[in-house]
Amino acid sequence: MEINTRMKKYHHYLTLLSLFMLLGILKLQAAIQLPAIFSNHMVLQRNSELTFWGWGIPGETISIAPEWMKGEIIKTQVNNTGKWSARVPSGEAGGPYEIRFSGSSEVTLTDVMLGEVWLCSGQSNMEFPVKNAVNGKLELSRCERSRVRYYHVQRSGVMHAAYFQNERKNRWQMPNPTNVAEWSAVAYLAAKELSQKLGVVVGVIGCNYTGTSASCWVPSADLTGHTALHPYWAAYLSACRGKTDAEMAADYAAYLAYQNAWEKRMTACYQENPKIKWNQVLERCGENRYPGPMGSRNPLRPCGLYKTMLSRVMPYTLRGFWYYQGENDDNRPDSYAQLLTVLINRWRKDWGDETMPFLIVQLPMFSYEGEESRTNWAELREAQMQVFRTLRNTGLAVTMDCGEYNNMHPADKRTVAHRLALQALYRVYRAIPAMDAEAPYCKNAYASGGAYILQFSQPVVAKDGEAAVFELAGTDGVYYPAVAEFRDNFVRLTSPNVRIPASMRYAWRNWCDVGVYGKNGIPVASFRMPK
Repeated sequence: MEINTRMKKYHHYLTLLSLFMLLGILKLQAAIQLPAIFSNHMVLQRNSELTFWGWGIPGETISIAPEWMKGEIIKTQVNNTGKWSARVPSGEAGGPYEIRFSGSSEVTLTDVMLGEVWLCSGQSNMEFPVKNAVNGKLELSRCERSRVRYYHVQRSGVMHAAYFQNERKNRWQMPNPTNVAEWSAVAYLAAKELSQKLGVVVGVIGCNYTGTSASCWVPSADLTGHTALHPYWAAYLSACRGKTDAEMAADYAAYLAYQNAWEKRMTACYQENPKIKWNQVLERCGENRYPGPMGSRNPLRPCGLYKTMLSRVMPYTLRGFWYYQGENDDNRPDSYAQLLTVLINRWRKDWGDETMPFLIVQLPMFSYEGEESRTNWAELREAQMQVFRTLRNTGLAVTMDCGEYNNMHPADKRTVAHRLALQALYRVYRAIPAMDAEAPYCKNAYASGGAYILQFSQPVVAKDGEAAVFELAGTDGVYYPAVAEFRDNFVRLTSPNVRIPASMRYAWRNWCDVGVYGKNGIPVASFRMPK
């Protein structure tokens, strides 16, 4: 009898506990949930149709009341998977506004601005923070006066429990010295210039990861679907073959332990001697094992960051993309044009706009000691130019003169940012003429007698009388230095070693003089004719 009574009480307790748990679950389900990128202080694209999305109870009606719509309410319904989305018209630049999301619960976002929104992506030179840039301290001292806001996409190559916990803490950031110190220098300075020129708040979504190939930022179908891109995916599969996920996790953990210690030693070397050569660093610090063993835990694996980073903010309404990457694809320059084209088309498709502006930062001159005569960076610059010349609504910020010898991470990001801003002001906002924004390019080339004639898109000059790095070759394909004569838009090339020129090239090195500029101060990029 006593046992039965105890059992009844126990069952009653379990029933109540289950009821409370169920009520808790229902309460959680009832709460309107928004992606982390929808937060206080966010910037929304002006004069557009905004995409909002989130989660709730299947069948529930969600009402969206943006303050700028003056009482008008947009309604949508949660689908059977618990997700909802809605299209909401924005308006002219302005704010701050509130947006109220309501259903069985309510969420209100405050200090929302309508302005311009750009997603910046790439690898370490795009990630390079304001605090480390030339004049970084000066920028930080006056950043609170800027009208730039920033959202960091969580920087992770693996989605685990901690990933989602950390993501929920993400918020749009306001400009203050602590925040801006960690923002992308290129993105911040370009956004600041746009804000000043356009008179609006500019929002930047930072989606960058050091050391990434462009193959990290597309889905696997885009690599397997193009023959030229098969090597990226095949190399990854080969590296993973025969290994379990646990084994790959252990391998990568061991690599991180070694590499973190190695990087501390490397940092100490550069602190002791900022001009130390790379081979000396390796002698003192030991093997640099970067980028580590390829596998399911390596963030630099093909297609990984497309899922763990880019997709997390897709399809937040944008004006366009800023992209600064290519250094880690210099081993495959021949396929880079196709890879970058695939990436651009994929991102545009994911955002539902086949003509969304995509502005590219071209790689500068760069070489480690002893590799000056290599041409793989020149070939990659050529690939970037090819994409720009063949894909509509793209722009190219030429930065040939922004590199540093023996340093892949030049600290002058202001010039890079300025030229990126010029591309946006001309190509997207039509606020300046082409002559102010564009690098000169060769639009026509032909042999004439014993000379090779180049016709540029605008007048070009040799900077400070420097010898321009032009070369000529005959039908044998052997190149010799050429003498360049400048006259307005034309350059006449001759060489005593080439009687009948068949081809030419300019600055076709990883590192050489950057001697030819337009009158707007923007340099001519590496090129060859015919390609």
